[in-house]
Amino acid sequence: MSKSFRPVDYQKPLPASEIIIKEPPSADSVAFDVVFVGAGPASLGGAIQLAKLIREENEKSGGKLGEINIGVLEKSSEIGGHILSGAVIKPGPFQELFPELKIDELPFSAPVREEKVYFLTEKKAFKIPTPPPMNNHGNYIASLCEVTRWLAKKAEELGVQVFTGFPVKGLLVQDNTVIGVRTTESGLDHDGNQMPSYQPPADVTAKVVVLGEGTRGMLSQAYLEWQGIKSPNPQIFALGVKELWQTKTPLGYVVHSMGWPLKSDEFGGSFMYPLEKNVVAIGLVVGTDYHDANLDPHYLFQKMKTHPLFREVLEGGEMLEWGAKTIPEGGYYSIPERLSGDGLVIIGDSAGFVDVPSLKGVHYSLSSGMDAARTIFAALKKNRFDEETLSEYDKAIRSSFITQDLWKTRNMRLAFKNGLYAGGIKAGLMTLTGGKFPGGMIRMEKDNQAERISSEDSAFVPDGKLTFSKVEGVYKSGNATRDSIPSHLLAVEDVSPEVAKFYANLCPAGVYEVIDGKLRINAPNCIDCKATDILAARWTPREAGSGPRYKKM
Repeated sequence: MSKSFRPVDYQKPLPASEIIIKEPPSADSVAFDVVFVGAGPASLGGAIQLAKLIREENEKSGGKLGEINIGVLEKSSEIGGHILSGAVIKPGPFQELFPELKIDELPFSAPVREEKVYFLTEKKAFKIPTPPPMNNHGNYIASLCEVTRWLAKKAEELGVQVFTGFPVKGLLVQDNTVIGVRTTESGLDHDGNQMPSYQPPADVTAKVVVLGEGTRGMLSQAYLEWQGIKSPNPQIFALGVKELWQTKTPLGYVVHSMGWPLKSDEFGGSFMYPLEKNVVAIGLVVGTDYHDANLDPHYLFQKMKTHPLFREVLEGGEMLEWGAKTIPEGGYYSIPERLSGDGLVIIGDSAGFVDVPSLKGVHYSLSSGMDAARTIFAALKKNRFDEETLSEYDKAIRSSFITQDLWKTRNMRLAFKNGLYAGGIKAGLMTLTGGKFPGGMIRMEKDNQAERISSEDSAFVPDGKLTFSKVEGVYKSGNATRDSIPSHLLAVEDVSPEVAKFYANLCPAGVYEVIDGKLRINAPNCIDCKATDILAARWTPREAGSGPRYKKM
């Protein structure tokens, strides 16, 4: 008889009381006017826009605003090291931010010249018409690692101070106001004892803290919980596993697929993009509300590559990089009812700005950062940083193309909660009616509340040429985590063998193993994809330099 369980019953709560730090900053704290947490497109776009506005104002007023210190704190040891996306990007917000540049001067690889969409069975691929939201005419293929490195250079040219190797573990608050952040200490051994290399946490104060942590941001979660900020639906997620391949022949078009190797009650699909002449990006995305406890996203992806559609492109080539990341998929109804407060705003993926039907989010992230910058600029001129002043950001977002786009597709991802075929029909009707069908909101539950049912194992043995083990994947991610680091994962002790096995299947990096029916955690393997935080042990930030070192993901 199959055993069932809900992941939420085996998860520790978010340690919000440790993240919301109600104590004065340290005596040696570093002061900025504005601090962005995370160096993704949202934060870097926001920092660039703010620096430009300040420069223009000072030139116009003879320096009336004065010197404004803008900082960006990134947990990775180098910019782009923890960034991963498909990615096909809508260029509009980049052109708005850099009107002086031509399109071929922006950090994109190539325009989308042709695209194909397939429905897959185990052996065959059936080409289908491209769904309207997935039409990529006018969009550009890019490496998000390279995009963020380019943006960071542009920010630094404008005087923004970008700091790498600064993971943030908490928000400094005074009464109801966020006044800064606290970074994570480094140099602790496996048991948490200080080593000779120990560095204590640092406090960084700011008039405004901007949370651009990316998907499943820990600080954003804690702030929303502390403030009691809700959303009509909870945020739901997907896990994407991706590889870069050097191929023998070029791929001249963008590929998306649905169907195999996913079952009809599992949401997701694949992508394959030509990043360079003989470099291909390929990946599989799986909604984390699946019910099969034995579903293994990494090995499902490896199995997918054996399909003739992908094999003929990859075979004889070389896998260059591997990585994984979660994606917020809830859409319009999962956006928090408030994204600002006293001394704080939330931007990008941390706010949930992703449109699943079009598979887009990077341009929303950049644009949200720019909207935040305009609000903060106005606040700096008034020298007021309270909730009322910063709520102008919420107004800007609600009236922006971001919200307009997400409103049109508000129920489209949610329609697939009952399976691929019913969801496909509903999604078609939603497209035809501009989102008016079915009327109202399709209610969702958190991914960790979805029932998981144990099934029979379907062992997959990688060949090391086309398909790879999790250990080989982690190696190709450039993971540089110290083996003796303390565990950053907050797990419930003594979970059942079924739950332990679910964790082992879930994690693409092999963090979890089942040894003699018990859970073993290999924390240094973690690549910070955040899947564990959604369904298993809680994720917390580690010391600087930990995690993957992506180059072109």
